[in-house]
Amino acid sequence: MSGKVKQDDINKALWAACDIFRGTISADTYKDFILTMLFLKYISDVWQDHYDTYKKQYGDEPELIEEMLKNERFVLPRDASYYALYDKRHEPGNGERIDQALHAIEEANGTKLKDAGKSVFQDISFNTDRLGEEKQKNTILRDLLQEFAKPELNLKPSRVGSLDVIGNAYEYLIKNFAASGGQKAGEFYTPPEVSELIAELLDPQPGDTICDPACGSASLLMKCGRKVREHHGSKNYALYGQEAIGSTWSLAKMNMFLHGEDNHKIEWGDTLRNPKLLDQNRQLLKFDIVTANPPFSLDKWGHDIAENDQFGRFNRGIPPKTKGDFAFILHMIETLKHKTGRMAVVVPHGVLFRGSTEGKIRQKLIEENLLDAVIGLPGKLFYGTSIPAVVLVFNMAKSEDNVLFIDASREFKSGKNQNTLSNDNIQSILQTFRHRINAEKYSYRASCEEIRQNEYNLNIPRYIDTFEEEAGIDLLTVRADREKLKSRLLQLELEMDGYLKELGYGA
Repeated sequence: MSGKVKQDDINKALWAACDIFRGTISADTYKDFILTMLFLKYISDVWQDHYDTYKKQYGDEPELIEEMLKNERFVLPRDASYYALYDKRHEPGNGERIDQALHAIEEANGTKLKDAGKSVFQDISFNTDRLGEEKQKNTILRDLLQEFAKPELNLKPSRVGSLDVIGNAYEYLIKNFAASGGQKAGEFYTPPEVSELIAELLDPQPGDTICDPACGSASLLMKCGRKVREHHGSKNYALYGQEAIGSTWSLAKMNMFLHGEDNHKIEWGDTLRNPKLLDQNRQLLKFDIVTANPPFSLDKWGHDIAENDQFGRFNRGIPPKTKGDFAFILHMIETLKHKTGRMAVVVPHGVLFRGSTEGKIRQKLIEENLLDAVIGLPGKLFYGTSIPAVVLVFNMAKSEDNVLFIDASREFKSGKNQNTLSNDNIQSILQTFRHRINAEKYSYRASCEEIRQNEYNLNIPRYIDTFEEEAGIDLLTVRADREKLKSRLLQLELEMDGYLKELGYGA
């Protein structure tokens, strides 16, 4: 296959490679193998592409070429490349060789694939009994290596053209694993267009520090960074994140590596129980932008230790034991810079109106004039759930004494099993938000006094009336139509009687 490769071709080839594992192990397990092999194949193809370029430039001078390759942004030891593993695929020990290659890549690249002593591939082992006994395991991994040798998965930059293509492949796989495998503990993969909307709402600027305390694979975080590059032509920003699940943390690190996002810090751990993004005084780091799609209504989020929280995150109230939505919101607010901080968080609708402690927390946030906008999204946007979600926007530098409500629940492109936000849908939301437009049945600027009168209930229908009156019924037209139908029915019955008589069934 020559010329530029298409994203769809890459995606289909990757999804087909999953067939090797189906029926042997669960998608939750084999996704790590597929994504890690994608990572290995991509960096091997980048390395090979650069090697071929230097060979054309300097001729057959292996020592000189090796010296030039030392200037690459990552190092690939010779025996650790995908191609070295592919050449030995028919020999015993595929699992052990792949694990050794990953370890060698980690060691050769220093802190780029490590954080605080934890290695990216620590929770991923190809030499595992989960793939069966040695002979079966070796066969499965041989087939996997062969799948990645397909022309569609020749990922050299000269064919791919952009690192984003690989990031898109990661997103495609994660999306499909989420859609086919459901969700765990209220966690839903953030669709790319929702990440796009949030990044535009927050409008990252050069010099900004950007944080996602529940970063998952880091797609939302990197989308914010990309906006600085797209709108300002600058890479002057820093990305921070924390992720509780070890294998997902590994994926975030690989994703950062592939996207060339070297100015980042992604920590592994439970953000609510053990926040790790701290300054030299062991206090919470403060950021210009904080954004997240945290687990919805997380049970057992750390309620038992919240009262004595050393960071004072819950001084507005302690969220309910079985619903951690406001725990994430309060954590995020405490990590905003005092004058420049802005924040967007995806939450379920219950956050808008549930009472008790959540109502009191909501009241304090509104009285402090921190809440900037409430944006209702359509249902069936998030893979693994059909429930609609809300984006809450907060701004530490807010001056206006009102909250903008947007009902975008009907702003979507309908799909067979999933809805999506089109570019027009996104632009409609953005224009309304940026210009704080009052639009009938779509948006409304509610004063804080109005919200107080509504007892701090933020349920969108309280502020935006989307009721559509049914068209009036013209009784005379209905009567005329009815008479026509009666006449037609009589005519059909007469015709039927004639047919029956012809067939000898007449009276």
